[in-house]
Amino acid sequence: MPQAEPAEPVLDEAVLAELLATTGDDPAFLRELVETYLAEAPAQVEAIAVAVARADAAALVRPAHTLKSSSATMGALRLSAVARRLEMAGRSGALDHDAAVDAETVRAECQSASDALTAWLAREASA
Repeated sequence: MPQAEPAEPVLDEAVLAELLATTGDDPAFLRELVETYLAEAPAQVEAIAVAVARADAAALVRPAHTLKSSSATMGALRLSAVARRLEMAGRSGALDHDAAVDAETVRAECQSASDALTAWLAREASA
């Protein structure tokens, strides 16, 4: 039986630190990026849910890809991994039970990532 890998944290703050460095150490710009992500991610999750419910593989690819990429950029690596599985399911046309489960998981992971990013923003604002 393969050993389970350690679970990724909900939010890898090292990714945010690296993003800050690549944006010229501009905390206001990073805050704006995080706030934009927080505003847009729920729409991607909803589009994923609708596509899976309709068994529309083609409609699943774009929101899953967008959520995968933006979540990875923000350090929400668990969310990014689930979105990646959904993107691959959409690309392969395999919208089976696993895709339905992942669509529910992506909703929960998005909420966890949003909570973690909101807490991170609050800590950064008080620093």
